[in-house]
Amino acid sequence: MSLNGTSAADVQRLQQLQQGVWSPLPLIRRRWLRVSLNLGVLAYVIAAWLSVDVNWDRVAQGMDRGVEFVASFMSPDFVSRSGEIFVGLQESLTMTFTATIIGVLLAVPVGLGAARNIAPAPVYYICRTIIALSRTFQEIIIAILFVAMFGFGPLAGVITLAFATIGFMAKLLAEDIEDAQREPLEAIRATGGTWLQWVNYAVQPQVMPRLIGLSLYRLDINFRESAVIGIVGAGGIGATLNTSINRYDYDTSAAILLLIIAIVLLSEYFSGYVRRWTQ
Repeated sequence: MSLNGTSAADVQRLQQLQQGVWSPLPLIRRRWLRVSLNLGVLAYVIAAWLSVDVNWDRVAQGMDRGVEFVASFMSPDFVSRSGEIFVGLQESLTMTFTATIIGVLLAVPVGLGAARNIAPAPVYYICRTIIALSRTFQEIIIAILFVAMFGFGPLAGVITLAFATIGFMAKLLAEDIEDAQREPLEAIRATGGTWLQWVNYAVQPQVMPRLIGLSLYRLDINFRESAVIGIVGAGGIGATLNTSINRYDYDTSAAILLLIIAIVLLSEYFSGYVRRWTQ
């Protein structure tokens, strides 16, 4: 360390900078600490790998089925089980649209109540609790609960996706409201506007484009999740996919997965167009 508090490494970097050579500062300045952390991470990865109990005989036996499943994407069967595939897709799309609409409609008041800058403290904490409960569990866990309560079928799936949509949409909506520009809010308040006028004329114009984009994004998520929760009996294309895999009908499974990919891509292109239109 030099007298003015500049280290030798800093002096070397300054000299290189004067010569036109620039290098970013390391995240951790001390070399011995960087080496120690890297060795620690490496030791942890090795220990974690050695602690995993892998049945290599089972892996070897399953390789043939894995290769067969991957090869089925070269010859997907859309015809043999077309009726089941159509019904499953119809259920998933119905679940997706219904759950998204219900979830967004319920998320708007929860999001307004969860915004600290426009909601009183009791309402704020209640709405934040609702958001936390909705975001605590994965959709498949919630689906298991609702399947046990309402039985197998799309009703459990709709309630599951709507419940998950509330937490997702309300949290992001509340954050957007809290980040909204204060000038319009203060202007409406200064003119003596009511709370509803405050929200309608000052908050809504700022967050509506974001709300539309998030709703379309959640629509995409709900369709993909409908394929997952169907495995536990919540209806949709996931149940059809699970059935085809259980009977080793990999050609039909490949056809279902390709249809899911196609629908997700179409949804992505459509949502991108709508987001550009609302901006």
